[in-house]
Amino acid sequence: MQQIAELIPVLLFFLAYRMDGSTLAFQGMEYRFDGIYSATAVLMVATAVQVVLTRLITGHLEKRLLILSAVVMAFGGATLIFHDQLFIQWKPTIFNWALALIFIGTRWWTGRSALEKAMGSQLQLPPEGWLKLDRLWTGYFILVGGLNLVVAYRFSEATWVSYKLYSAIGFTLLITLITVAVLSPYLREAQDASAADKD
Repeated sequence: MQQIAELIPVLLFFLAYRMDGSTLAFQGMEYRFDGIYSATAVLMVATAVQVVLTRLITGHLEKRLLILSAVVMAFGGATLIFHDQLFIQWKPTIFNWALALIFIGTRWWTGRSALEKAMGSQLQLPPEGWLKLDRLWTGYFILVGGLNLVVAYRFSEATWVSYKLYSAIGFTLLITLITVAVLSPYLREAQDASAADKD
């Protein structure tokens, strides 16, 4: 659910970018949308609102959302200050690679999966199950971060903006389906064991 909510600022970023050159008038004030820079400002505001609403609704903030918001503010701010879109284009890569490093570092330092530490109380898996998930998500973060740079440097800015939205949706669905496929055998085993205990 959290990943789906994270798509809202990305969607608003895309819509703001598409309004490039349009003028928004409100009570005598006018604002002219300026492509990637207006979209970046919208992304920053939407992310900040998302953090506040998440805290108010759930009572806590996940580390993933905190990292995401910090990266958005840092690279979004640099984009607006230096008037250089490369900062915001690097944001998805930095975010995903930072998560990959956290996953790798957690396993290296603690011997446990970052997902196990975060979800171990909600999901019971054997060590090999956590290891599979850990490797899957680490590879996912590295791949998504790398593909973002390929699109940013080899295609137009408009193509990258569209890619940012559609890949966010597509990759979220893909990793969710693969995760379910990886988990299914273990969940089935747990259900069978529970049924056997009842008998």
